[in-house]
Amino acid sequence: MPTASHPAIRKVRRQGQHPSIHGNKLWKSSCLLLDYLGKHTPQHHARVLDAGCGWGIAGIWCAAKLGAEVTSMDADPEVFPYLDAVAALNGVHTRHLVKRFEQLTTRELSSYDMLIAADVCFWDELVKPVSNLVNRAVRAGVKHIIIADPERPTFLEMARGCVERHYAEVIPWQCRGSVEARGALMVIENA
Repeated sequence: MPTASHPAIRKVRRQGQHPSIHGNKLWKSSCLLLDYLGKHTPQHHARVLDAGCGWGIAGIWCAAKLGAEVTSMDADPEVFPYLDAVAALNGVHTRHLVKRFEQLTTRELSSYDMLIAADVCFWDELVKPVSNLVNRAVRAGVKHIIIADPERPTFLEMARGCVERHYAEVIPWQCRGSVEARGALMVIENA
């Protein structure tokens, strides 16, 4: 998990790549997601969608540790050179998909076993698109939906709706080690 000062990341920045939708660093909620997945590896994980991927560390981890076929999706195409640098450091690759949450159809979602996301509900305007993405993923039959966040009010609002509608669990989580993080995971098992 390289930081902004890693030579590979600095090289991408020098090439003029500047993400615009907060895809400018590694977000700690990704660490919550990785820690959770490492301790609770879902049964179905062959095809993973990393929604709002940013630098893509969660999807890259799924490719490296779970052998998953990963699609890294972000609305900002400028994140992908950073993602590619991180993927190369980890000896994997992922498929790129430039889309906003609301552009992803139920039909497209039906091709995934697991949807993961971290730090994607950071503005009031994102509550509805993220909630609707989860609704479509459930309808599409995505088996595991896991979203991590440092417990922003916007995330908690989205998660409450998922608890009511889809019997989601909101699990407080923290991890220690090289990166310390705390927050919560919204987990839906859609078996």
